[in-house]
Amino acid sequence: MPSYKSDLVDIACQVVRDDPDQKAIAVADGTEESYADDLGVERSRLKWFWLPRSQIQVNDNGTVTMPEWLAVDKGLV
Repeated sequence: MPSYKSDLVDIACQVVRDDPDQKAIAVADGTEESYADDLGVERSRLKWFWLPRSQIQVNDNGTVTMPEWLAVDKGLV
């Protein structure tokens, strides 16, 4: 019997930038990244991931469906 495996994954995230005129949206999965501000002070901020609109589907339940390769490439899984 053949095995049918979907290569799609659902990632829980928050859409932080969604301009319909752009070809990508920005999402955050809750992780933070460190950076140094203009004065050299170490700070942290929510990490954003840019995703091509043509490869994803934004769902009403707070998830984004995308190919597994894209989620791996962006570091979301």
